[in-house]
Amino acid sequence: MAVRGEARLEVDPEIARIGITVAARGRDRRSALDDLTHRNAAVLDLVKSYGDAVERLETGAFSITPELTKHGRGERVRTYHGTVHVTAELTDFTALGELTTRLADLELTRVDGPWWALRPDSPAHREARKKAVREAVQRAREYAEALGTTLSALVELADIGAENAPPAYPQAPGRARSAAFGAAAENAPAPPLDLEPQRQRVHAQINARFTMVPPQL
Repeated sequence: MAVRGEARLEVDPEIARIGITVAARGRDRRSALDDLTHRNAAVLDLVKSYGDAVERLETGAFSITPELTKHGRGERVRTYHGTVHVTAELTDFTALGELTTRLADLELTRVDGPWWALRPDSPAHREARKKAVREAVQRAREYAEALGTTLSALVELADIGAENAPPAYPQAPGRARSAAFGAAAENAPAPPLDLEPQRQRVHAQINARFTMVPPQL
């Protein structure tokens, strides 16, 4: 007898990631680089000030790009633009709302996210697999009962790879805020952003084969 067991769970996320883009510009390459270095250090210090709430902090792409004048003869550099991308992963969602607002309040700083996720070793994945196995056994027993008999032995249990772990960066539904480049507030700091964590879907699916006591048909 061959049956399929399947389980779908909805659980709270365990981590949230935000993308931070720091920008700077200057009339020459050195001034743009110095400004970018200063702004990047300010962002890193701010994120690190949240201590254990930040599980991971990584710097990604960095660039300094000249902008040429659109008019006139020859190629002349008008200004230089610099950017650096930082990714932060947090486990404290209350701190996340405050940090997101404070970062977005900085000059020439953009915040994207959050992207909600489960850890690869989350207990939710294990629970989904166990539930799928129990469902397969229950289904097999019901088939055997319908034939007036019982299960005898398990022959095969196959994980068919149907469990979908959430990607590192989910699509638009996981995005709560995208703060564009802008000037910092001149007065009191902005209030913390109220975030509603997006529930995560966990799916597990297995195939199972059993033998049963020969029924009297």
